[in-house]
Amino acid sequence: MSGAQFSMSGEEYLARHHVITYLEDAVSQLLEHKEENPRVNPAKFLSDYFTSVHRGNHTLFREYEYIKATPHNRTAFIRIFWKCFRQVGKSGDLLNAKEYQSLLCLLCPDFPLELVQKTARIVLMDDAMDCLMSFTDFLFAFQLQFYYDEFLYTASEIYTNIMSATRGSRDAVVVPSVSRTKGKPPQLSDGPDSVESTQFFEAVKMLCETFQFSHPPVDILRGILMSAPRVSFYGFLMALAKHEGINSAVGILPPKAQILDDTDPDIQISSARTPRPVSAASKPAS
Repeated sequence: MSGAQFSMSGEEYLARHHVITYLEDAVSQLLEHKEENPRVNPAKFLSDYFTSVHRGNHTLFREYEYIKATPHNRTAFIRIFWKCFRQVGKSGDLLNAKEYQSLLCLLCPDFPLELVQKTARIVLMDDAMDCLMSFTDFLFAFQLQFYYDEFLYTASEIYTNIMSATRGSRDAVVVPSVSRTKGKPPQLSDGPDSVESTQFFEAVKMLCETFQFSHPPVDILRGILMSAPRVSFYGFLMALAKHEGINSAVGILPPKAQILDDTDPDIQISSARTPRPVSAASKPAS
């Protein structure tokens, strides 16, 4: 345990590591399981639960509300998705957004299409849901969108405010409240529309200083945004998705060159035993 952790209060430690989230879920799962099997051993059940959390297998087949509840849950789900379906990449298959959602729903039955659409826009920069994407391109865009979802939404609001100020009154840009992180993000153009990179970086840097959710390292944001005088929002997203530093910061996937290697065969689902998903557009007419 680091010195910084020793300096925390008990409440701060519990909040930082989401201990209450896991305790509440463990007890809820135990009570539910006990109804079906009254002879269940509570101590063994709880031991198995927290062992699963530690190993990162605890999000498999869980509801979306749970898999997004903590940063650890999000990385665990990204890892499971990669391990279960990297065979798609090895075989060279290209899938569209609805087909990738079908794969995600095999692991999380209520995984929302909206987040898959956001991921596809990072790769495709438009709403073409039938366009095909490689597994590797989708995976790294998905990692960025899923892990940093709240940050990306709020950054899109900042971008829109800067764009509006530039076009209109040129008033000072107000960083949106961090509480406004739900709902559909504004539609942003990647055409001639762009903002001054320095201005966007300063606003995003200010956001990171107080943001309560995960955000990319400021040094990476600076490196991307200071590399050109102007930036479009989706150009910014694409640069983040391809940045190896983001992959290292999230800390769950190997480098891109190793993403299709067969390692750590501890996930029980195998893409080799999973049929290729059929999108609604590709189903034969009845």
